[in-house]
Amino acid sequence: MDKLPAMNITAGNSSVDRRSFLERSGYQHLEHGDLRVLIPVVLGVICVLGFTGNVTAMGVLITNARKSKLSLINALILNLMLADGLVLAFAVPFKATAYSRASWTLGMFVCKTCDWFLQSCMAAKSFTVAIMAKACYRYVSNPTKQVSHRLKTMLVVLLFTWLLACVVPIPQWLFSTLQREASGMICVQAVPVDAHDFMSVYVKAYPLLAYCTPLSFALLYFWKAYGRCQRRSSKTQNLRTQIRSRKLTLMLFSLTVAMATMWLPQWVSWVWMRHALETDGVFPPVLFTLSAQLLMFSISLVNPFIVLALSEEFREGYIGLWRRLTLRKQPPKQHKPGPHTPTAPKSPTPRPERSAHLPPHRPGRTEEQKPENQTDQSGGLQESPTNKDGIVLQDVEQFWQERETGSQSQENDPVPWENQDPKEGKQ
Repeated sequence: MDKLPAMNITAGNSSVDRRSFLERSGYQHLEHGDLRVLIPVVLGVICVLGFTGNVTAMGVLITNARKSKLSLINALILNLMLADGLVLAFAVPFKATAYSRASWTLGMFVCKTCDWFLQSCMAAKSFTVAIMAKACYRYVSNPTKQVSHRLKTMLVVLLFTWLLACVVPIPQWLFSTLQREASGMICVQAVPVDAHDFMSVYVKAYPLLAYCTPLSFALLYFWKAYGRCQRRSSKTQNLRTQIRSRKLTLMLFSLTVAMATMWLPQWVSWVWMRHALETDGVFPPVLFTLSAQLLMFSISLVNPFIVLALSEEFREGYIGLWRRLTLRKQPPKQHKPGPHTPTAPKSPTPRPERSAHLPPHRPGRTEEQKPENQTDQSGGLQESPTNKDGIVLQDVEQFWQERETGSQSQENDPVPWENQDPKEGKQ
């Protein structure tokens, strides 16, 4: 859009008719030092936050599209986020740079394409919202019937939207040029006298084509869709589908209302400026023009937050994407063995008949001949009766001596089946 024509429109060249600059633009520099710093800073914040939000939203939509079949409404929402991302990535930085400089230093190519690119993206958003409203109304009219669209059909619709959006603001590209002023080079839209009649019609038709008609169409269909969602159904399945349709309609309707209200001041400034140039009237105030442009750029910042606040499915996808980006898979932690944690693996308790045939421990046996583990009564594993130095413990040696001599009592015998009489066992 135009920058600030009320600030630095000079009449140094008296031979140039003011009517020949019907589209004299607003790429003049800001004369106020505070605004020259404040406006680029605000635009930078909007650019960073909005671009991050739109890229995240696009990532969630693409991830959901991989899991299931991509619907037309999700494709249109993705196209809307793409247009917002393009505005924040390519149009806003050049605007901020132009505001911070005393003269135009970005070259002829940027001067001719910046306004045209910005207007194309905004028109693409407007046309996308209109198509989205129609698709939402078709879905709400019969939620049980899933309207399937092929990928080629979606691509054709999106391609047609962008072609129409790029063709409509072509005069913004044709008449943009650089002009030398007292402060340096400035970017203006110089309309020759021969194209004055054409531009008089274009100034009135362009707002109707890019703003009024698409958004009015969208608001009408969203209102009708929301009215259908209010009708209750007796079946539980249909009732759940209607609740989901109502949430979807509310989210898309909120996107449309936010875009219409935040874009309206810029169109008022646009029409007012051209009407003043045509009738030698008063230009719009500087603060009003600046506020209108900041609101227009803020649309790209607000849209992802509206979708995040009103779409439960998007919130779940956002949380899942955030976890995948921030959390890394860590190897399982290995717990250090504590005083009550056995370091050796446990083996099943051997059966009594097997432990009965284990060879008795001899005091004179070497460590290599002794078994590594012995089984106690509790079924656990017991370390070898010898210590690391190969010395037999005294209580263990006494136990085996009592067992060999038979002096151990019957009550304290840990293996009573060895001393049991076979005849008693049969009884």
